[in-house]
This record gives sequence, structure tokens and C-alpha cells, in this order.
Amino acid sequence: MTFQGAPAAVDERPLIIFDCDGVLVDSEPISLTVLVEMLTAAGLAMDEQRAAELFLGRSLSSTIAIAREQFGVHIDDGFLHQMRTKLYSRFHEELKPIDGIADALQALEDNDIDWCVASSSQPERIRLSLTITGILPRFAPQIFSATMVEHGKPAPDLFLHAAREMHHDPARCTVIEDSPAGITAARAAGMRVFAFTGGGHAQAPALREAVGKLNADLSFDAMGDLLHLVRQNDQRDGQHP
Repeated sequence: MTFQGAPAAVDERPLIIFDCDGVLVDSEPISLTVLVEMLTAAGLAMDEQRAAELFLGRSLSSTIAIAREQFGVHIDDGFLHQMRTKLYSRFHEELKPIDGIADALQALEDNDIDWCVASSSQPERIRLSLTITGILPRFAPQIFSATMVEHGKPAPDLFLHAAREMHHDPARCTVIEDSPAGITAARAAGMRVFAFTGGGHAQAPALREAVGKLNADLSFDAMGDLLHLVRQNDQRDGQHP
């Protein structure tokens, strides 16, 4: 089995590609609060619902572009440094893993299913989040960031890069995502995508509506169900991990 741009040797096992924020760690409520505070201080007042609609799941470069192009707000290095300092402090105080993620990873390992993380966040933030929540050893070094590709989500570049680096066929990959941008990226990459709705931010009506319109292969809100859902969909699609 081969695919464009891949090494000759392709791993035949399924690959689960996890987003990080809102999927592995329950960070989005913290991140949105800090972002809104920082934007308000910069002269752009918006509530967390609107911030989620605009920025959830997007890379830092995309966030900067949206703020500049749609609102005329220029995010400079000082803004970014202050935001990271405030955000990382809150992470150290409050950040928790998504319920059930450790058991879900163990179940995947026990069933010889591979995984990695592919996030719009910068590498230092991904590693910090996984370290604080105690799951970094389950992922390192299989950590992929939007900084590694030309175009972040909703473009497919990051997921295709992760599949290529992990030596997997995109058609055998399942992406676990919580954001419209991430779901769109997974679809564009030709991958199966499960919408995870168990994060602390995921009950917002506007987000649920936006996610629902994208027709993910399925939606679920309990990480403990992940292995069963992967197996169920493999059987439906005629795949045998």
C-alpha cells in the first residue's frame, strides 16, 4: 500500500491522530478566557462564544491574520509574550486531562493501534499541556504542530504531515477533533474524523451546531468509548486492524 509523498514502507496498523486542546487536555475554556481578556485589553471586545467561533482550533498565525484582517488589531510580540505568560500560569494552576484519556490510550496500545498528536498549538505549548496533565510520555516524540507545515487547519497539511512522518496511509487514519477547523482539515486530508464533544467548552450551542453541520463520521463525548468506536467503524468499512 502506498500514497503520494509517503515512504515505501507503510505501517498497516490504524493510526489515531489526536488534536490536543479540547481532546487530550481540557484547555479550551482557559484559553478562550485568556484570549478574550487580551483582545479586550488591545481594544477588541468580544465574548467567549464569538472568540470560539473565530479562533477555535486555528493556528497562531491564523489567529493573528484574522485579528488583523477582520478587526484591524495587530498582535505583536509583546502581546504574544504576555498572553503566553498568563495562559501558562493558568495551565499550571488549572489544566486537567480529558477524563478517560489515559485509559483510552492504554486500550489502543493493548490492541496494537498507533497514535500521535497533531495540534494547531506551538510545540512548547503542546509539550507543556501534556506534561502538566501527565501524559507526555505516551506521546513523545510523536508530536506534530502547525508550525511544521505551511498551512494550518482548516488546511489538511498538518494531518498529512503527521501521517507521512508516522508512515501511515491517510485512508487508515482516524482524527479525533473538537473544532470545525480541525474536522474540515481531516476531511480534506481524506481521513476518517470523530468529533469529540466531551471538553469543557463543547456544550456551547453555536459550537455544537457548527460541528454538527460538518458531518463527522461520528460524535462522541466519552474517551472510554474510543476503542469500541474505532473497532466498530473499522468493521463497517471492511478494515481489520
